[in-house]
Amino acid sequence: MTESTANSIDPTDPRVLRAAELISEADALVIGAGAGLGVDSGLPDFRGEEGFWEAYPALGRAGISFSAIASPEAFQSAPRRAWGFYGHRLALYRATNPHPGFALLKDWGASIPNGCFVFTSNVDGQFHKAGFDPRRILECHGSIHHLQCMEPCTQETWTAKAFDPDVDANACELRSAPPVCKFCGGPSRPNVLMFGDWSWSPWREQMQTVRLEEWLATVRRPVVIELGAGTAIPSVRQFSERMIHKFDSRLIRINPREATVSNSSHVAIEAGALAGLTAIFAVLSRLVSPEAPIGSPRAIQGPDVSNRP
Repeated sequence: MTESTANSIDPTDPRVLRAAELISEADALVIGAGAGLGVDSGLPDFRGEEGFWEAYPALGRAGISFSAIASPEAFQSAPRRAWGFYGHRLALYRATNPHPGFALLKDWGASIPNGCFVFTSNVDGQFHKAGFDPRRILECHGSIHHLQCMEPCTQETWTAKAFDPDVDANACELRSAPPVCKFCGGPSRPNVLMFGDWSWSPWREQMQTVRLEEWLATVRRPVVIELGAGTAIPSVRQFSERMIHKFDSRLIRINPREATVSNSSHVAIEAGALAGLTAIFAVLSRLVSPEAPIGSPRAIQGPDVSNRP
Protein backbone atom coordinates (compact mmCIF):
# COMPACT_ATOMS: atom_id res chain seq x y z
CA MET A 1 0.00 0.00 0.00
CA THR A 2 1.35 3.44 -0.92
CA GLU A 3 1.24 6.52 1.28
CA SER A 4 -1.52 7.98 -0.90
CA THR A 5 -3.83 4.97 -0.53
CA ALA A 6 -3.21 5.01 3.22
CA ASN A 7 -5.10 8.32 3.27
CA SER A 8 -8.45 6.83 2.21
CA ILE A 9 -10.32 3.55 2.37
CA ASP A 10 -13.70 2.53 1.01
CA PRO A 11 -16.27 2.27 3.84
CA THR A 12 -17.95 -0.59 1.95
CA ASP A 13 -14.77 -2.67 2.26
CA PRO A 14 -15.72 -5.94 4.05
CA ARG A 15 -12.96 -5.39 6.61
CA VAL A 16 -14.40 -2.01 7.55
CA LEU A 17 -17.89 -3.47 7.78
CA ARG A 18 -16.62 -6.23 10.09
CA ALA A 19 -14.75 -3.71 12.25
CA ALA A 20 -17.91 -1.63 12.70
CA GLU A 21 -19.85 -4.77 13.58
CA LEU A 22 -17.33 -5.74 16.27
CA ILE A 23 -17.45 -2.27 17.83
CA SER A 24 -21.26 -2.24 17.81
CA GLU A 25 -21.37 -5.60 19.61
CA ALA A 26 -18.71 -4.86 22.23
CA ASP A 27 -19.40 -3.95 25.85
CA ALA A 28 -16.01 -2.24 26.16
CA LEU A 29 -13.48 -0.61 23.84
CA VAL A 30 -9.74 -1.00 24.40
CA ILE A 31 -7.65 1.47 22.39
CA GLY A 32 -4.06 0.43 21.69
CA ALA A 33 -2.13 3.36 20.26
CA GLY A 34 1.36 3.63 18.84
CA ALA A 35 3.32 6.44 17.24
CA GLY A 36 1.49 6.11 13.92
CA LEU A 37 -1.69 7.47 15.50
CA GLY A 38 -0.16 10.93 15.84
CA VAL A 39 1.03 11.18 12.23
CA ASP A 40 -2.37 12.50 11.10
CA SER A 41 -2.02 15.28 13.68
CA GLY A 42 1.26 16.29 12.06
CA LEU A 43 3.59 14.58 14.55
CA PRO A 44 6.72 12.73 13.37
CA ASP A 45 6.90 8.99 14.07
CA PHE A 46 10.71 8.72 13.81
CA ARG A 47 10.43 5.74 11.44
CA GLY A 48 14.05 4.90 10.57
CA GLU A 49 17.12 7.07 11.05
CA GLU A 50 16.41 9.05 7.87
CA GLY A 51 12.95 10.02 9.10
CA PHE A 52 14.33 10.93 12.50
CA TRP A 53 17.13 13.05 11.07
CA GLU A 54 14.71 14.80 8.76
CA ALA A 55 12.81 15.92 11.86
CA TYR A 56 16.03 16.79 13.74
CA PRO A 57 18.66 17.78 11.14
CA ALA A 58 21.14 18.99 13.78
CA LEU A 59 21.29 15.49 15.20
CA GLY A 60 21.58 14.10 11.68
CA ARG A 61 24.59 16.31 10.97
CA ALA A 62 26.20 15.02 14.15
CA GLY A 63 25.29 11.42 13.33
CA ILE A 64 23.32 11.04 16.56
CA SER A 65 20.64 8.35 16.39
CA PHE A 66 17.24 8.35 18.08
CA SER A 67 18.36 5.64 20.48
CA ALA A 68 21.47 7.65 21.40
CA ILE A 69 19.68 10.92 22.17
CA ALA A 70 16.71 9.21 23.83
CA SER A 71 18.80 7.76 26.64
CA PRO A 72 19.79 8.66 30.22
CA GLU A 73 23.42 8.70 29.08
CA ALA A 74 22.63 11.65 26.77
CA PHE A 75 21.37 13.66 29.78
CA GLN A 76 24.62 12.88 31.61
CA SER A 77 27.07 13.55 28.78
CA ALA A 78 25.32 16.41 26.94
CA PRO A 79 22.35 17.61 29.01
CA ARG A 80 21.63 20.76 26.97
CA ARG A 81 21.45 18.75 23.76
CA ALA A 82 19.29 16.07 25.40
CA TRP A 83 16.99 18.78 26.75
CA GLY A 84 17.07 20.45 23.35
CA PHE A 85 15.59 17.28 21.88
CA TYR A 86 13.05 16.66 24.63
CA GLY A 87 12.29 20.35 25.11
CA HIS A 88 11.52 20.72 21.41
CA ARG A 89 9.25 17.67 21.53
CA LEU A 90 7.49 18.98 24.64
CA ALA A 91 6.76 22.31 22.92
CA LEU A 92 5.64 20.50 19.76
CA TYR A 93 3.21 18.26 21.63
CA ARG A 94 1.83 21.20 23.57
CA ALA A 95 1.15 23.06 20.32
CA THR A 96 -0.36 20.09 18.43
CA ASN A 97 -4.09 19.45 18.43
CA PRO A 98 -5.33 15.85 18.21
CA HIS A 99 -6.85 14.97 14.83
CA PRO A 100 -10.60 14.18 14.53
CA GLY A 101 -10.01 10.46 14.95
CA PHE A 102 -9.48 10.99 18.67
CA ALA A 103 -12.97 12.46 18.97
CA LEU A 104 -14.44 9.49 17.10
CA LEU A 105 -12.79 7.06 19.51
CA LYS A 106 -13.95 9.10 22.49
CA ASP A 107 -17.55 9.14 21.22
CA TRP A 108 -17.53 5.40 20.55
CA GLY A 109 -16.28 4.76 24.07
CA ALA A 110 -19.03 6.94 25.50
CA SER A 111 -21.68 4.95 23.61
CA ILE A 112 -20.50 1.51 24.87
CA PRO A 113 -21.78 0.19 28.24
CA ASN A 114 -18.36 -0.04 29.96
CA GLY A 115 -16.68 2.76 28.05
CA CYS A 116 -13.10 2.69 26.84
CA PHE A 117 -9.58 2.42 28.18
CA VAL A 118 -6.46 3.64 26.38
CA PHE A 119 -3.16 1.74 26.34
CA THR A 120 -0.52 3.79 24.55
CA SER A 121 3.23 3.81 24.07
CA ASN A 122 3.03 7.46 23.05
CA VAL A 123 4.45 10.00 25.49
CA ASP A 124 2.82 12.99 23.78
CA GLY A 125 -0.27 13.39 26.00
CA GLN A 126 -2.61 13.64 23.02
CA PHE A 127 -5.32 11.50 24.63
CA HIS A 128 -5.36 13.82 27.65
CA LYS A 129 -5.58 16.82 25.34
CA ALA A 130 -8.44 15.19 23.42
CA GLY A 131 -10.49 14.99 26.61
CA PHE A 132 -10.24 11.28 27.47
CA ASP A 133 -10.74 10.41 31.13
CA PRO A 134 -7.20 10.49 32.62
CA ARG A 135 -8.22 7.61 34.92
CA ARG A 136 -8.71 5.50 31.78
CA ILE A 137 -5.29 6.07 30.17
CA LEU A 138 -2.19 3.91 30.59
CA GLU A 139 1.02 5.41 29.19
CA CYS A 140 3.35 2.42 29.24
CA HIS A 141 6.43 4.47 28.28
CA GLY A 142 5.61 7.41 30.53
CA SER A 143 4.78 11.00 29.63
CA ILE A 144 6.92 13.89 28.44
CA HIS A 145 4.53 16.17 30.34
CA HIS A 146 5.86 14.82 33.65
CA LEU A 147 9.32 15.04 35.23
CA GLN A 148 11.35 12.91 37.61
CA CYS A 149 14.66 13.11 39.44
CA MET A 150 17.65 12.04 37.36
CA GLU A 151 19.13 10.03 40.23
CA PRO A 152 16.32 9.30 41.17
CA CYS A 153 16.10 10.43 44.79
CA THR A 154 12.41 9.41 44.82
CA GLN A 155 10.02 7.46 42.63
CA GLU A 156 7.56 10.36 42.60
CA THR A 157 6.91 12.38 39.45
CA TRP A 158 5.52 15.87 38.93
CA THR A 159 4.02 17.93 36.14
CA ALA A 160 6.23 19.76 33.64
CA LYS A 161 3.74 22.63 33.27
CA ALA A 162 6.14 25.17 34.80
CA PHE A 163 8.92 24.26 32.37
CA ASP A 164 8.91 26.50 29.29
CA PRO A 165 11.84 25.31 27.14
CA ASP A 166 13.69 27.80 24.94
CA VAL A 167 15.36 25.63 22.31
CA ASP A 168 17.80 26.56 19.56
CA ALA A 169 16.30 24.29 16.90
CA ASN A 170 19.25 24.75 14.51
CA ALA A 171 21.63 23.31 17.11
CA CYS A 172 19.07 21.19 19.00
CA GLU A 173 20.21 22.71 22.28
CA LEU A 174 18.35 24.14 25.25
CA ARG A 175 19.07 27.84 25.82
CA SER A 176 17.00 28.29 28.97
CA ALA A 177 17.72 26.72 32.35
CA PRO A 178 16.86 23.02 32.55
CA PRO A 179 14.35 21.92 35.20
CA VAL A 180 15.59 20.54 38.50
CA CYS A 181 14.25 17.95 40.91
CA LYS A 182 11.59 19.46 43.18
CA PHE A 183 12.73 17.21 46.03
CA CYS A 184 16.55 17.30 46.06
CA GLY A 185 17.35 20.19 43.68
CA GLY A 186 19.50 18.00 41.47
CA PRO A 187 19.07 17.46 37.72
CA SER A 188 15.71 16.21 36.51
CA ARG A 189 14.63 14.47 33.33
CA PRO A 190 11.40 13.60 31.52
CA ASN A 191 9.45 10.72 33.04
CA VAL A 192 9.85 8.84 29.77
CA LEU A 193 11.18 5.30 29.41
CA MET A 194 14.30 5.67 27.30
CA PHE A 195 16.73 3.25 25.69
CA GLY A 196 19.06 1.55 28.20
CA ASP A 197 17.06 3.15 30.99
CA TRP A 198 17.56 1.80 34.53
CA SER A 199 16.58 5.00 36.33
CA TRP A 200 13.07 5.52 34.95
CA SER A 201 10.48 5.94 37.68
CA PRO A 202 7.54 3.62 36.86
CA TRP A 203 5.37 4.81 39.76
CA ARG A 204 2.87 6.73 37.62
CA GLU A 205 2.63 3.94 35.04
CA GLN A 206 2.10 1.36 37.82
CA MET A 207 -0.86 3.31 39.18
CA GLN A 208 -2.33 3.44 35.68
CA THR A 209 -1.83 -0.32 35.33
CA VAL A 210 -3.77 -0.95 38.54
CA ARG A 211 -6.70 1.07 37.19
CA LEU A 212 -6.60 -0.84 33.90
CA GLU A 213 -6.70 -4.21 35.67
CA GLU A 214 -9.61 -3.06 37.85
CA TRP A 215 -11.52 -1.94 34.76
CA LEU A 216 -10.82 -5.14 32.82
CA ALA A 217 -12.31 -7.13 35.70
CA THR A 218 -15.67 -5.47 34.96
CA VAL A 219 -15.93 -6.14 31.21
CA ARG A 220 -17.03 -9.22 29.23
CA ARG A 221 -16.70 -8.49 25.51
CA PRO A 222 -13.86 -6.02 25.03
CA VAL A 223 -12.83 -5.29 21.47
CA VAL A 224 -9.34 -3.94 20.82
CA ILE A 225 -8.79 -1.27 18.20
CA GLU A 226 -5.05 -0.91 17.61
CA LEU A 227 -3.78 2.14 15.74
CA GLY A 228 -0.35 2.93 14.35
CA ALA A 229 1.49 0.36 16.47
CA GLY A 230 4.46 -1.20 14.73
CA THR A 231 6.75 -4.14 15.44
CA ALA A 232 10.03 -2.24 15.96
CA ILE A 233 9.00 -1.31 19.52
CA PRO A 234 6.24 -3.88 20.13
CA SER A 235 4.83 -2.72 23.49
CA VAL A 236 1.33 -2.04 22.14
CA ARG A 237 1.32 -5.15 19.94
CA GLN A 238 2.23 -7.31 22.92
CA PHE A 239 -0.61 -5.77 24.90
CA SER A 240 -3.04 -6.51 22.06
CA GLU A 241 -1.92 -10.15 22.05
CA ARG A 242 -2.41 -10.33 25.79
CA MET A 243 -5.99 -9.09 25.38
CA ILE A 244 -6.62 -11.77 22.75
CA HIS A 245 -5.26 -14.61 24.86
CA LYS A 246 -6.66 -13.52 28.23
CA PHE A 247 -10.07 -12.16 27.21
CA ASP A 248 -10.63 -13.79 23.80
CA SER A 249 -10.90 -10.24 22.46
CA ARG A 250 -11.33 -9.44 18.80
CA LEU A 251 -8.65 -7.19 17.36
CA ILE A 252 -9.07 -4.42 14.80
CA ARG A 253 -5.57 -3.51 13.62
CA ILE A 254 -5.27 -0.30 11.58
CA ASN A 255 -1.82 0.24 10.15
CA PRO A 256 -0.66 1.36 6.69
CA ARG A 257 2.35 -1.00 6.60
CA GLU A 258 2.08 -3.69 9.31
CA ALA A 259 -1.56 -4.68 9.48
CA THR A 260 -1.22 -8.47 9.57
CA VAL A 261 -3.43 -10.34 12.08
CA SER A 262 -3.14 -13.92 13.30
CA ASN A 263 -6.45 -15.29 11.99
CA SER A 264 -9.71 -14.37 10.29
CA SER A 265 -11.57 -13.64 13.53
CA HIS A 266 -9.61 -10.39 13.70
CA VAL A 267 -9.60 -7.47 11.26
CA ALA A 268 -6.62 -5.95 9.45
CA ILE A 269 -7.16 -2.58 7.79
CA GLU A 270 -4.23 -1.26 5.76
CA ALA A 271 -4.72 2.46 6.26
CA GLY A 272 -3.59 5.41 8.29
CA ALA A 273 -5.33 5.84 11.63
CA LEU A 274 -7.61 8.72 10.66
CA ALA A 275 -8.56 7.15 7.32
CA GLY A 276 -9.43 3.85 8.96
CA LEU A 277 -11.42 5.46 11.77
CA THR A 278 -13.32 7.70 9.37
CA ALA A 279 -14.33 4.70 7.24
CA ILE A 280 -15.55 2.80 10.32
CA PHE A 281 -17.44 5.91 11.45
CA ALA A 282 -19.30 5.97 8.15
CA VAL A 283 -20.50 2.40 8.69
CA LEU A 284 -21.41 2.94 12.34
CA SER A 285 -23.44 5.96 11.27
CA ARG A 286 -25.38 3.70 8.92
CA LEU A 287 -25.95 1.10 11.65
CA VAL A 288 -27.42 3.71 14.00
CA SER A 289 -29.43 5.61 11.36
CA PRO A 290 -30.14 3.26 8.41
CA GLU A 291 -31.84 6.01 6.44
CA ALA A 292 -28.70 8.15 6.46
CA PRO A 293 -26.30 7.78 3.52
CA ILE A 294 -23.02 6.03 4.27
CA GLY A 295 -20.46 8.56 5.41
CA SER A 296 -22.96 11.14 6.69
CA PRO A 297 -21.50 12.78 9.81
CA ARG A 298 -25.04 13.73 10.88
CA ALA A 299 -26.15 10.11 11.22
CA ILE A 300 -24.92 9.98 14.84
CA GLN A 301 -23.79 12.58 17.30
CA GLY A 302 -20.10 12.99 16.75
CA PRO A 303 -17.39 15.33 15.50
CA ASP A 304 -17.40 16.77 12.03
CA VAL A 305 -14.73 14.84 10.18
CA SER A 306 -15.26 16.55 6.85
CA ASN A 307 -12.32 18.91 7.26
CA ARG A 308 -9.51 16.47 7.82
CA PRO A 309 -5.95 17.81 8.09
